[in-house]
Amino acid sequence: MKILLTRTDRIGDVVLSTPAIKAARDKYPDAYIAFMVRPYARDIVDGNPYLDEVIVYDKYGKHKSLIKTISFALSLKKKKFDLCLMLHPTNRVHLIAHLAGIKRRVGYDRKCAFFLTEKIPHKKQEGKRHESDYTLDLLRAIGAEPKDKELFVPVKANDAKRIDDIFFENHIGDKVPVVAVNPGASCVSKRWASERFAEVCERLAENEKARIIIISDEKNKSLAYRLAESMRHEPVNLAGKTTVGELAALLAKANLFISNDSGPVHVACAVGTPVISIFGRKDAGLSPRRWGPTGKKSITLHKDVGCKICLAHDCPLNFKCLDAITVDEVYAAARTLLTPSNPSLPPISPYGKEKK
Repeated sequence: MKILLTRTDRIGDVVLSTPAIKAARDKYPDAYIAFMVRPYARDIVDGNPYLDEVIVYDKYGKHKSLIKTISFALSLKKKKFDLCLMLHPTNRVHLIAHLAGIKRRVGYDRKCAFFLTEKIPHKKQEGKRHESDYTLDLLRAIGAEPKDKELFVPVKANDAKRIDDIFFENHIGDKVPVVAVNPGASCVSKRWASERFAEVCERLAENEKARIIIISDEKNKSLAYRLAESMRHEPVNLAGKTTVGELAALLAKANLFISNDSGPVHVACAVGTPVISIFGRKDAGLSPRRWGPTGKKSITLHKDVGCKICLAHDCPLNFKCLDAITVDEVYAAARTLLTPSNPSLPPISPYGKEKK
């Protein structure tokens, strides 16, 4: 049997889909299993021990036109897949699976769902469960009984070597805590102020003797540089300088990761690094209940400030929900995670919990 799983949205979404890979392998231990992603997410699944192949669909590159997408689908047809599980619904992916002649096509009842042979209701926007669990619904639909919800991102030797070299070049030893920080996010409604990140980093550098490493993608480099320029203790600024694989290796080596709601949060959880994740928006489908960190050593900071449920790409209240999260709260959470066995430190406070 040959199985194709697809997830062609963002890096964090692909990370949260990795339990589905193991669930598929557990259900079909002898099957040939492939996973289709966009180019930037390849490192998330390349090297996963439960996969036989990673297939790259370059939606905004070489496969951008409809003709190229059809050609891509016909190339998939030659692979003779028996089952396709579409973990994220898109018009193109549904079309590709149909044109590829995959007999059994299972997905969500939206986005050209008439191309599917089996559909389940799309209720993710309700935000009643975590995204990783919603993804497993497709496995349940084919009779699987997923038990393991652990995320998995491989750390390759060459990526680990690159990060070791960066640590050596910047004189980062084993005896100091390393705190990675991400001031960026996909939209402004997710971004805590860079100046506040800088103040937290200053306190960690001064009081905990931590070395600060700033990460971001190309889109958010300006925020990373603003953070770096606001600090008196010089950080290591790797904004836009790491691949996704190198990011995983870096986060695996860090003692703590502080970030806005973003894909690297889930990468950090997958490699076992403690995480502080800062959330703004109130909408249930965008809340920490659905998108928060899954790691056992994680703290989510999210304030209900009484505003209306919204997507908030533009906010008449100037993102009051983010502004309500203070430097003191983030710093206290950081100290808790950096030294969890120290009884003199304050306990994790209820500001990380949502109001019911």
